[in-house]
Amino acid sequence: MLFIWYPKCSTCIKAKKYLDSKTENYSVRDIKLEIPTFDELNEWYEKSGLDIKHFFNTSGNLYKSMNLKEKLPTMSTYEKLKLLSTDGMLIKRPIIVDDNFVLVGFKQSEWDEKLK
Repeated sequence: MLFIWYPKCSTCIKAKKYLDSKTENYSVRDIKLEIPTFDELNEWYEKSGLDIKHFFNTSGNLYKSMNLKEKLPTMSTYEKLKLLSTDGMLIKRPIIVDDNFVLVGFKQSEWDEKLK
């Protein structure tokens, strides 16, 4: 299992503490230091079953400064994935990538269900 986070993010810190209470069997990756690639994002998007919009950090400064709320509806999925792969701060976090699932963001009820 891979845990992708931004160590300065309070939600990510909370999620890591939760994850630590459930398992020790995971690796950690800083989303700012090691930006997910287009191929990784595409794989995670397909595995997650989520709409691509759920992968965007809509509360982030970069998202707002790029005016993405208005731009995203006219972009293709390919263009959105390419954009996400340019800067880790555009990506919603934390993310858990497992063989069988991908979780984006921290919702404890979802995590409880997948991390039984």
